[in-house]
Amino acid sequence: MESAAQVDDTVVLDRQHLARMTLGNRSLEHEVLELFDRQAELLLGRMRKSDSDGVYAMAHALKGSAAGIGAAEVARAAELTERATKGSAEECSAAIDRLAGAVDKARAVITELLRQR
Repeated sequence: MESAAQVDDTVVLDRQHLARMTLGNRSLEHEVLELFDRQAELLLGRMRKSDSDGVYAMAHALKGSAAGIGAAEVARAAELTERATKGSAEECSAAIDRLAGAVDKARAVITELLRQR
């Protein structure tokens, strides 16, 4: 079993972590990845329309979900987005853009993993 899914030599999703979190249950792994995929898309869309308090709450939720599935880059970008909510609107917008890039990479890997099922 491959330990991590990769895009451009960067680990995007730690498959070993995901397997531990789902107790090796492939069906549960599939379900969790589908949920994360939908949640990430929904939260990013809402972040772009929210005030800083809303962005903070959604970034925090996404950070926890990303950490849970082993998407460390998304979790880090979400944490930076949380911090950016304390700055200017431009800083917050830039952080959301970076988060969206990390989410796009993770969603691409997730899509590929779900197809392999």
